[in-house]
Amino acid sequence: MRLENIEQTTKKEKIMIKKTALFIGILMIAFSFQLDAQEQSSPKNKTQNETSTYMPKISGFVQGLYQLNADKDMNVESNTLRMRRVRMSVDGNLGKHVSYKIQGDWVSSPILVDAYIKIKACPEFAVQVGQFKTPFTLESPINPVNLEIFDYGETVKALSGYDDVSGVGKQGRDIGVMATGSLFKLENQDFSLIGYSIGIFNGNGINVVDNNNRKDVVGRLEFHPWIKGMTLTGSYYYGKHFNNIDLTRNRYSFGAQYDANNFLFRAEYIGGETGKAVQDQNVINEDLYTENLFNSNGYYAVAGYWIHFGNEDNPQKLMPVIRYEKFVKDMEVENDATYYTIGVNYWPWKNVNFKLDYSYIQHKNSDDSHRFAAILSYKF
Repeated sequence: MRLENIEQTTKKEKIMIKKTALFIGILMIAFSFQLDAQEQSSPKNKTQNETSTYMPKISGFVQGLYQLNADKDMNVESNTLRMRRVRMSVDGNLGKHVSYKIQGDWVSSPILVDAYIKIKACPEFAVQVGQFKTPFTLESPINPVNLEIFDYGETVKALSGYDDVSGVGKQGRDIGVMATGSLFKLENQDFSLIGYSIGIFNGNGINVVDNNNRKDVVGRLEFHPWIKGMTLTGSYYYGKHFNNIDLTRNRYSFGAQYDANNFLFRAEYIGGETGKAVQDQNVINEDLYTENLFNSNGYYAVAGYWIHFGNEDNPQKLMPVIRYEKFVKDMEVENDATYYTIGVNYWPWKNVNFKLDYSYIQHKNSDDSHRFAAILSYKF
């Protein structure tokens, strides 16, 4: 396959793309105005409480992390204190059916994490446009402050756009447009039978323009089988990434979670097929590339139980937690890593969280290791 110029889009195609984007934008704005006009046509005057719902809300969280890594004999290889995340966000409503969110992170240098607008016509259908998390896996949508251990699992990070094996993606987010909704609300219940999310994304991660002519399609389907707190889910990622040539980036996952009555259990399997560009060394003065594919997979299971104590003025809760995870980056190389984690997840106040975790890590092709992690989070 001969290397083509990245800027291979013809002038006609560029105009078509711009017109399509403009058309979608006009439809969304028109729909927003129509919904707001319906509100304003009501003879009732807005009360002070109704007006306050349109005021922006500032929130965020700060996480400080200590991590120690040791070899099989418990000799310290590295240990450090660092700021893991420093987030601040502004969100609010532009109308009864329109909301927005802007979020940045200030750990190393200011970066834009989220920036989107959401138009919710009804519980069954909403459209979200901008930069946000892709609807892939069961664990990725969870706020990091609310995770059971100090960070996302290795499989989730490697196959969900955090520290992806493809080399692209960051923060599990991308730029695109997504439709979401909940279907078949159960009578006398506060949840629906089906939840769905499906979107089209650049496929290049946050704050980066697309560098090929492909768009990635990502979707997740959730099923809540008449049991409060129970979720069965499957998701799929179909995409391409560009490195000299267009390369495969396909992912799939399925899992289950039960989160009710102080008990939490979540398990998930994630697999992926990723392309790698290989240059033909036998061709002189030619940029000739082919695609090699490698397969990755992993799975995890986490369980914990909330213990409540304290008093009415200061309720506290603590969760002992265990987690098992296995991740294989390349199934042909068999570079497996298995993680056995135990820890505690403690909320001394409603805005403060502390997690302490120990992991024993088995490496198939190298010596085993140990990891200790403590993270303190404050949200506002």
